[in-house]
Amino acid sequence: MTYAVAHRRWRIRPRLRTREFLLLVAAGGALAVGWVSLNSTLEGDAISYGDPTLLVAYLGLLLVLHLAFVLTGRRTDEILLPVTGLLAGLSLLLMARLPQDTATQSFGRFELGLAPLQLFWITLAFVLLGILAITVRSDGWLRYYKYTWAAIGVGLLLLVFVFGEETNGQRLSLRVGPIAGQPSELLKIILVVFLAGYLADNRALLARTSSRLGPIPLPPVPYLLPMVAMWGLALAVILVQKDLGGALLFFLVFLAILYIATLRLSYVLLGTVLFFAGSAFLYTLFAHVRGRVDIWLDPFADPQGQGFQIVRALFAFGRGGVLGTGLGAGLPEVGGNPAIPALHTDFVFTALAEELGLLGGLAILFLYLVIAERGLRIAIGAADDFRALLAAGLTLVIVVQAAIIIGGNVRLVPLTGITLPFVSYGGSSLVANGIIIGLLLALSDRGVEPPPPPRQTRRERLGAGLRRVAGRVEEAVS
Repeated sequence: MTYAVAHRRWRIRPRLRTREFLLLVAAGGALAVGWVSLNSTLEGDAISYGDPTLLVAYLGLLLVLHLAFVLTGRRTDEILLPVTGLLAGLSLLLMARLPQDTATQSFGRFELGLAPLQLFWITLAFVLLGILAITVRSDGWLRYYKYTWAAIGVGLLLLVFVFGEETNGQRLSLRVGPIAGQPSELLKIILVVFLAGYLADNRALLARTSSRLGPIPLPPVPYLLPMVAMWGLALAVILVQKDLGGALLFFLVFLAILYIATLRLSYVLLGTVLFFAGSAFLYTLFAHVRGRVDIWLDPFADPQGQGFQIVRALFAFGRGGVLGTGLGAGLPEVGGNPAIPALHTDFVFTALAEELGLLGGLAILFLYLVIAERGLRIAIGAADDFRALLAAGLTLVIVVQAAIIIGGNVRLVPLTGITLPFVSYGGSSLVANGIIIGLLLALSDRGVEPPPPPRQTRRERLGAGLRRVAGRVEEAVS
């Protein structure tokens, strides 16, 4: 399809995105400064650019996405791309700073180290982001097939349970050829789509009270059961797989969407009671859960064993102070061994906070707050309940996930092992979060911009001017 044909069929008209461009320039400038700072530190304080190929390729990717948005003329949000681009750029800087053999992947004769591999997954994620943001114009394929999507998600989890690979006592990954991924990352999107569709269809009924559980009013049970059953099935499979981070994320997002749809505080109270009761049950039942909670309560009880990661993370925050040690001046390795195991996945926030300091850590938190603000703004401006709940749910997935892992790093909550969106290493996480931002951008579209008014001829402008003058004279005389 040529551009001219697409112009006529989809009413495409190029549209400048000035705010997005300026923010991308600012983000690119910050990443360039960070790249020079990192390489200068690694080279011994002499100004050094290192090999800028990775950074140039990444900035080129962002520029191509921006130009694609300009040429297709979609009137979508202009802040989400620069914010997510800056987060992914920080991830690329960190991966370039860490030992490249931390993670490797072979594609035929080619073998990629940590930073090039992360750039590969970032590129795939942002390509999907752009495709969804540009091409998705109808939500029917999500709205009307919610049960099908839910069945696909649960089916993927069951495949992992049967054929998945086990790592650190958790069966989370499914391998196809040389590539392994975590279907639970896609399930968080699928679950939000199902909940948004079901709640949008039954919102009024779920907000009614037909029975009570003590002082807590409950909606009609027949309408509540399908939603709870689908959510509970996914949650049960995740618990069996010992993916505690995914279970906590699903629970919190489910509770938040339910409250947004019904505005019933009783659901939040009931959910909180069930959460603490379920947590106590899991603590007594699973040694894995018990170990996580005990480490959280007192990591110094076994600082060289179970509590090693948390203790070293706390020391890293202390070394960073307010301004940080500087990019490249942290301690990712001590004596040739990682200072903190899983630094590129579970503890990326710790690594960045050590080198960027308290202010840098707060800046990263601010970026996630911006995503929250833009996503909820999209939800508020949505045309119907489904779009509003979908936008809110997708936003909550990213924000709640970031809050859980950052809280685990700073020892506010037990460490759960989920990834920091757009920053942690991991292909399935990056791809899933790219899909989320792409859908949010599609949902933010304000429709086709009206064409500019036709230009008036000189005679028409003269006539309009004479009519205005005559009108003012008429007003003055009267």
